[in-house]
Amino acid sequence: MLQRLKLTALAAIAIGLMGCHTATRVTIPVASWPGFEYFHLAQAKQLDRKAGLELNTLSFPDPPDIVKAFEEGRFPIAQLTTVEAVDICSRQPKRCPVVVLILDESRGGDKVAVRRSLGTIPALRGKRVAVTPSTLGPFVLSRALARHGMSLADVRIVAVPLADMGSRLTNGQIDGAAFFPPFSDAVLASGEAVTAFSSAEIPGEIFDVLVVNPQYYRTNLNVLGRLVRVWQQAHDLADRDPEAQEIMARRQDVSAEVFRETEKGLIYRSLSEQRHMLLPGGQLERNLAAVLAVQKQLGLIRGRAPLPRVSTEPLDLALQ
Repeated sequence: MLQRLKLTALAAIAIGLMGCHTATRVTIPVASWPGFEYFHLAQAKQLDRKAGLELNTLSFPDPPDIVKAFEEGRFPIAQLTTVEAVDICSRQPKRCPVVVLILDESRGGDKVAVRRSLGTIPALRGKRVAVTPSTLGPFVLSRALARHGMSLADVRIVAVPLADMGSRLTNGQIDGAAFFPPFSDAVLASGEAVTAFSSAEIPGEIFDVLVVNPQYYRTNLNVLGRLVRVWQQAHDLADRDPEAQEIMARRQDVSAEVFRETEKGLIYRSLSEQRHMLLPGGQLERNLAAVLAVQKQLGLIRGRAPLPRVSTEPLDLALQ
């Protein structure tokens, strides 16, 4: 009887220890953009489990829905553009996010396309140009116009969902659009529209970042460190495993070839490479301030608004 009691006690201790090591569940919404796919790859390849995490990547066809969900507190973590992060701070200062990782820099991925019959940005004067207001659209379009001495006041802005921009360019309902792959792929491949401007012309201005609700950041720093490390491991895996692009491409419903071609417009930086960019006064802080200034010039943000905080703490934990 005593031996049986000892075995029962040992079993209880073992179960308790197993419970202590239960994976931490982390939900990350994912929009259709190659730079956002690496957490999905980590989940598919179970890199998360090795780090004591259980990733749950949720697909969102329309990126603005992720912004709205983060603002409403439905997700404490999101993959956003710096423009979206700045906009959230202006609308929901209490949920003004903390930036903990640079996911990618767009160097050609974001585009302004025009109907082939027009061909150039100056030809858009007085024409209908589609943007999705809560995305990078207005910012990218304003930068494209500025290079030709124009502003948003020189075109007719039309709010259009990203998924509808290609078809509306084809049927002539709009004359131009600010968008990105995969939403831009079909209409550009068909020749109905051409790329008149891309983020390759404004290096260092458009970043995608991993952001965290400030309350979640304060109480889950260790989790964030593991999450950042898993992101790096997913990139390392993609560099050596040809199946990685297949996995990420399938979630976007494109071929691996199309996925790889789209990634040519992105720059990824390792954790060690981007650390200095996240330091106080570094490139990302300067970029966020520049984005806020442009959003104010465009009238998209009025009055005083905080900037997202930038932190190296999760990255430093990941590098240990």
